[in-house]
Amino acid sequence: MTLKQRIFGRRKLVASLAASAAAIGLAFGGLAIDNSSSSNSASAATTAKVIPFHRGQPSPAKVIGQVPPGWSAGSGTIVTGTAANKAKTAALAAYPGGTVNRVVQVSGGDYNVHIIAVNWPHHVFVNQNFKVIGAE
Repeated sequence: MTLKQRIFGRRKLVASLAASAAAIGLAFGGLAIDNSSSSNSASAATTAKVIPFHRGQPSPAKVIGQVPPGWSAGSGTIVTGTAANKAKTAALAAYPGGTVNRVVQVSGGDYNVHIIAVNWPHHVFVNQNFKVIGAE
């Protein structure tokens, strides 16, 4: 193989790799745009009691129902397993549209279900019988 053939062969390889990378980038970009403009998740969140997340918008400071006595953000013990799953299920049934990233058992045995991807509620409080008692 001559030097000229090697150079042209490498150029074809580099060009095809660049085209493939561009095609993959366009596919992922299109998917991201499609998902961001989808009205399904936003409409699901707005039809419930949840305030959907919008970058740059502050969360409203409101409390509904009962906040466990002595509770403060960051307090409690992270729990997993059956109890955490039941608390998560109760919280999402009452406030659908968010993502639960942890469940914390607070003093007194109640649970704080920490919800992200929404502006409100950020904390949903569930009692020991797995009934929602409040939100903030």
